[in-house]
Amino acid sequence: MSDSRNRVLIKIYRHDAHKLNGQPHDCAPETFAGVPVNQPVPRGADGDAAALSRPSGQPEQTVETHETHYRLSLIKGESRYDPQQFTRHGVESAVRELLTEDDPETMHRAWLESDVVSAFNESVYYPYTSLKYHTLLVAALLDNYRAGHEFSELRLVLNDTGEIVSHRTVYADEGFALRIDADTRGQPSARLGSRPWRSWASVWNRLETHPLDTDSDKYDMVLDANLRRIGAWSTALQYIEDFEKWSHNPNEPTEEIELAK
Repeated sequence: MSDSRNRVLIKIYRHDAHKLNGQPHDCAPETFAGVPVNQPVPRGADGDAAALSRPSGQPEQTVETHETHYRLSLIKGESRYDPQQFTRHGVESAVRELLTEDDPETMHRAWLESDVVSAFNESVYYPYTSLKYHTLLVAALLDNYRAGHEFSELRLVLNDTGEIVSHRTVYADEGFALRIDADTRGQPSARLGSRPWRSWASVWNRLETHPLDTDSDKYDMVLDANLRRIGAWSTALQYIEDFEKWSHNPNEPTEEIELAK
């Protein structure tokens, strides 16, 4: 991989560092722990990824009682921030490790696996969105654009083996992975559409094969039903992560699984 491509890809994973501190972009510092951060992403990939999760125009506060950069969970409607789990020192250490890494493939994997960045929203105006998955969507779009693909050529691709494709995989767990790609490699997929918009539910509904056992698994049935109702991409991807973690915790009451209004 060339140094110039490395620099561009690294820029993606650092471009919204200011949101981890709840700072507006206009007055955010240009460096963090000695590395450049908060730099613009080329080819309009950041704006296109934002359009996948947020409406155009001037943002309006959608949850009057929530004004922080910590994400609200769709599972319970409560803040994802847990002061016992996310101590100030722990968050700073995790963020430093994420942002100062200088190998883009390692950075991509670290963002996929990070619990800490899952605690932050993409925008305080849309608190159910996810900074983690917004960043991964930016990476996937830019990597495709740099390969010569137009947005209209891109598809949501299902890999039921969980294989991770660097910079293009936007979700992965033990059972399956999802990526944005023009090359499906013969795997089930669905077109994203002609332009970026909050189209998650539409694309999920058109996916040729689904990874969830909706015939016999009650948790998968609930997860699938709610994924068919969510429009914002970063919100939906984060919901899959949260739900999968919740479904492995038998002590959590099932009645709390509902799509927050």
